[in-house]
Amino acid sequence: MSWWYVPAAFALAGLVALYLTPLLRQVALHLGVVDRPDGKLKQQPAPVPYLGGVAVFLAYLLSLGLFLQFDARVLAILLAGTLALLVGLVDDFGALSPLPKLLGLGVAVFALLRAGVLVELVELPFALHWVLAAFWLLLVANAFNLVDVMDGLASGLALIAAVGISLASFLTGQGVLALMAASLAGALLGFLPANLAPARMYLGDAGSLALGLTLGALALAVQWSEVSPAGFLAPVAFLALPLSEVGYLVLLRARRRLPFWRGSPDHFALRWRQLRRGDVRGTAWRCWAVGGLFALAGLALTLVPQFEVSLAVFLALALGWALWLLRLSLLRMGP
Repeated sequence: MSWWYVPAAFALAGLVALYLTPLLRQVALHLGVVDRPDGKLKQQPAPVPYLGGVAVFLAYLLSLGLFLQFDARVLAILLAGTLALLVGLVDDFGALSPLPKLLGLGVAVFALLRAGVLVELVELPFALHWVLAAFWLLLVANAFNLVDVMDGLASGLALIAAVGISLASFLTGQGVLALMAASLAGALLGFLPANLAPARMYLGDAGSLALGLTLGALALAVQWSEVSPAGFLAPVAFLALPLSEVGYLVLLRARRRLPFWRGSPDHFALRWRQLRRGDVRGTAWRCWAVGGLFALAGLALTLVPQFEVSLAVFLALALGWALWLLRLSLLRMGP
């Protein structure tokens, strides 16, 4: 595969997503697949159409189809992402309770495990590789679903993670994975203008679940420790904000004696927005900036053989972010 395929795939996916987004917006409006304000968690002034995730995924698939020859691993990642997209679409058209959604994602995860997309830790029994990989994939898929609570937030964080994974893969000679992540990044960039505040289109559950599962699978497929022994921490760095959202919500909802799957205004982005007096776009930019710092730390963990400094920077960032989340948790929020 020629090196220029990677930027070409990025550019093509971006252009296709830019073209498809307004078309699918009209489809969503025609079919009534919209997110309606409820005066509580959903406070947008008017209904906003879903299906943005479909535009992103179709652009991603088209770019891959033109630039990549599919092997079993690539097909498994695409199949899993498509299954997650379908599960999310059912939820966008109606409503799925947590258990059927989890079962649908479980089928997608099983396809990845059968293709050998596993956590590679030689010190552990092989059976635990399956368990850890399944946990990771479900965690990342649901993390993006949970963090998608503000215009531009989830799509921007996914774009940062995809660029980081693509750069790390490219610079360590893993061209296929670099191209896959670059295609996803390009598709997200093409969609992002429609998702910025005030959003004209949302990813929907279809988009957030498919993005999360795809990024989680790509993170497992990359050989992170080829250069640095600390490279295995890079996926955690690239996906730090969505992953921290899961733990944050579990803790805050437990404190309020709410089931962790029940909606509440405890998301860190909503708390940060309140601190910013309702500035949605400014809050999203600040979250992206933090995600970008973590992504730089992830690249350093992957590419710098003397990993001690990179590891120290990553741990310092993690500590700083944890303290900021603690500060946000002290804000008084509505029900």
